[in-house]
Amino acid sequence: MKALIIEDETAAARNLKMLLASAYPQIDVIGTIESVAEAVEWFSTYPTPDLVFMDIHLADGNSFRIFDSTRIECPIIFTTAYDQYALEAFRVNSIDYLLKPIKQSDLERAVGKLMALTQSAVSDYTNRTREMVEKATASAKSSTTLLVQVRDKIIPIATDEVAYFYTSNEQVSVTTLDGKCYPIDGTLEGHYGALSADQFFRANRQFIVARRAIKDMSVWFGSRLAVNLTIDTPERIIVSKARTSEFKAWLQ
Repeated sequence: MKALIIEDETAAARNLKMLLASAYPQIDVIGTIESVAEAVEWFSTYPTPDLVFMDIHLADGNSFRIFDSTRIECPIIFTTAYDQYALEAFRVNSIDYLLKPIKQSDLERAVGKLMALTQSAVSDYTNRTREMVEKATASAKSSTTLLVQVRDKIIPIATDEVAYFYTSNEQVSVTTLDGKCYPIDGTLEGHYGALSADQFFRANRQFIVARRAIKDMSVWFGSRLAVNLTIDTPERIIVSKARTSEFKAWLQ
């Protein structure tokens, strides 16, 4: 069995390879891909593998965007740090997932389930995966409003009013262009998946920044970039050396 890993975190990809080698030595990992663009190119060049492990959020956006440009005719096991609501959606659609950090027992559950499927069941599984992705993508594209709760009130905030999202101590907040800050439920990754990739960029593990809020950039130590917004932020926003080119291309 040949497997492809789509994962932008080197440590996570390495860990998954190690777990696979230990539990399923018959599975040959034929490649590791780190971005949506690279995945689209890979599937247009090489034969479809028997299995794909796919992280939901990659360096250049939501991995569901891969399905906009290519058709994947094999089972997919998603790896995710999504919130509980998204995990329930996977369960309902019989979609396998691995919650990060990946555990050996969870990997064996997911892969074992796929190995037990007949060919017709695999085809049905793949179709359900495609349907789930299409629904999730449509939902993300139509998500233009956030709902935040302030005491006993629920306030709608348009995403075009957002300056940045920030996470600290497992709490996510959203700050608007006029400097108002609100705590919100969910994870940073979960919110990133519902935002426009053209208008928002995952700068690092703490920040998602809006294009309209960017004032300028400064060259930082180690060939990194410090991103300056039109409003104050709780800490400096640093884009790593490995992602500076991607960030500049996104701005252009």
